[in-house]
Amino acid sequence: MAAISVRELSKSYRIAVKRPGLRGALGYLLRREQREIAAVQSVSFEVAPGEIVGFLGANGAGKTTTLKMLTGLIRPSAGQAIVAGQVPFERKRAFLESITLVMGQKQQLIWDLPALDSLKVNAAVYEIAPREAERRIGELAEMLDVSDQLTQPVRKLSLGERMKCELLAALLHRPRILLLDEPTLGLDVNAQDAMRRFLREYNQRHGATVLLTSHYMADITALCARVLLIHEGKLVYDGSLAGLVERFAPYRQVRLELARAVEASELRRFGELETLDGLSAVLIVERARLTETVARVLSELKPRDLGVSDPPVERVVGKLFLERDLAAKLAPQSGPGGSQ
Repeated sequence: MAAISVRELSKSYRIAVKRPGLRGALGYLLRREQREIAAVQSVSFEVAPGEIVGFLGANGAGKTTTLKMLTGLIRPSAGQAIVAGQVPFERKRAFLESITLVMGQKQQLIWDLPALDSLKVNAAVYEIAPREAERRIGELAEMLDVSDQLTQPVRKLSLGERMKCELLAALLHRPRILLLDEPTLGLDVNAQDAMRRFLREYNQRHGATVLLTSHYMADITALCARVLLIHEGKLVYDGSLAGLVERFAPYRQVRLELARAVEASELRRFGELETLDGLSAVLIVERARLTETVARVLSELKPRDLGVSDPPVERVVGKLFLERDLAAKLAPQSGPGGSQ
């Protein structure tokens, strides 16, 4: 059975419309006009037990709303979600013991107390025996490298240390399903890397299912073989991360080590100039014209070195987010992971 099963899940809100001017203000007070906003529209997907799946989308695409429906914090307007064999918005104890939701920079630890005190409170809430709670805290603290920080007041911890302690608190009851909304938000590079290593090790050790949203593509590429892409509330891609890049990046990066200084205008004759730093340059070239363009570059510029590679995944995804016709471009195609 799927750890997470979503069928035609939708969420819409009714909001009051206020028109400008005095007439608009009076109308807003006396007879409000309302319109419906669709935050999530007929989203369907499944996540297998133990799978780590990335959930991508621009700001306002519907990622957080979907996660809140999966945790039962908000009730869907239509459709169905089954998480850990339960209906989320019923908020049964068995469901709450099976899941956790971690949102970047949203804290549950008590600010002026040592993190260890908050962890003991969490253990009591989940009715974890003191000896078992101590064992779990020790195991997670060692994995997260925060053993020495647990006795310090939370307010004295760095952001990275605090986020690790927040994650420890969220995992103390050993949930089977982790819903992570920007868990590395605001962390420095080293802290982000440590968080990724921990999530990978936790998944391997406990077989936890992870649904992860992040604007840091390094999080996604390091952890997720499969991604879901949501755009304007609609799921428009469900498949491999490599497949996303292959299908929607119809260009290649051509890296050049030039033999002489070249003006930017001269390089733009061969493709889109991404960077030019001294004698190093990067061009973006359409796949269909790659062979022809590389031959021209070798003939006319005679570079010292030339390399061709796929563009970074963050560039591909960022470019997709900016396209107005994304939904049409990403028309679903049948595949083993869903639509891809």
